[in-house]
Amino acid sequence: MKALAFDVGGTKIYSAVIDDKGNFVTEVEKHSTPRNLDKIREIFLSVIAKHDSEIDAIAFSTAGACNNDHTGILGSTGNMVEGYSKFDFQSLSSTKPVYVENDANCAAWAEHVNGASKGMPNSIMLTLGTGVGGGIILNDKLYKGKSGAAGEMHFKMRTDKHRPCTCGSHDCFEAYTSGTGLKKTAEEMLNNPNVTTYDVIDGVNAGDEKMKAVFDKWQNDILEGCIGLANIFDPDCIVFSGSMAQFIDVDYLEKATNAEIITQPTKILKATTGNYAGMIGAALLALGGK
Repeated sequence: MKALAFDVGGTKIYSAVIDDKGNFVTEVEKHSTPRNLDKIREIFLSVIAKHDSEIDAIAFSTAGACNNDHTGILGSTGNMVEGYSKFDFQSLSSTKPVYVENDANCAAWAEHVNGASKGMPNSIMLTLGTGVGGGIILNDKLYKGKSGAAGEMHFKMRTDKHRPCTCGSHDCFEAYTSGTGLKKTAEEMLNNPNVTTYDVIDGVNAGDEKMKAVFDKWQNDILEGCIGLANIFDPDCIVFSGSMAQFIDVDYLEKATNAEIITQPTKILKATTGNYAGMIGAALLALGGK
C-alpha cells in the first residue's frame, strides 16, 4: 500500500509517495507555500491528480493541532495563511481517504516505527526549531488527548510573566528552548539585542566563555523540561529533532535528567528519520498506524 504524503509548513510544501514501510516511492516535490488559500488548494489538487492512480490514501503532516478524527485542523499556527485552520481537506478527494495530523505527531510516529525510538512503547518527541513541537507515544499509540491537541509544549518555566510566548501567554517551555528562545536568552545575558543564534553557536565553537554560558543556560532550560516530562510520562526515551537539536549534548541531558527524576531512567536520543519525518509518519499513520 502507498500514500501520497504532504508536509505543509509556513514556507514550504513537500510531497512524495511513500509505502507502508516508510520507503519513498517517488522523489520529493517542493513548493513554496502561497500566501493565498486558493493557491494552496491548487497545489494540493495538482499533486493529487498526478499520483491518484498509484496511491491508496492521502496523508497530511501539517502545522497546527488536528482533531481526533484526523479530518482537519483544530487551530492553525501564526506562520500559516489566514483561514488555513478551516481548510476542507476532505474535499480534496472523493475516491481516496484523506488523513490529517500535526507535523510533530507525525515525526514522533516516524521515529517510533522506523527511527530512534523503534521498539520502545513509550516515547516523547521534542522538535526544536523556531518554535518547539511535541509528540507523545504511549503504549505504542499516538497520544492525542480528548480533543487532539495533546503534545503542545507550553508548560510554564517561570511564573513572573518574564518572556512572552507565541501562544499569547508567558514563560512557556517553547519561549526558552526554541531557537528563538536561545536568541532571547543571549539578548538578556549579553545585553545585546542584535546577537543571533549563529553568534552563540559560533562563539561556543570558538571557545568564547560568555557564549558558552548562554548556551549552557539554554540547554539547562531544555533539561528542566526533560525532567518534568520524564516524571509525568515515565517514557522509555525522549527524542530530539529539528534544526536546533543538532547542537544539544544528549549524553549530558540523559545523565542530568536521570540524576533528578523520581521515575525509572530514560534515554535521551536524537532523531534519525531525517528532514522528511513528518511525511513518513503521516503516510504510516494513514496506512494503518494508531
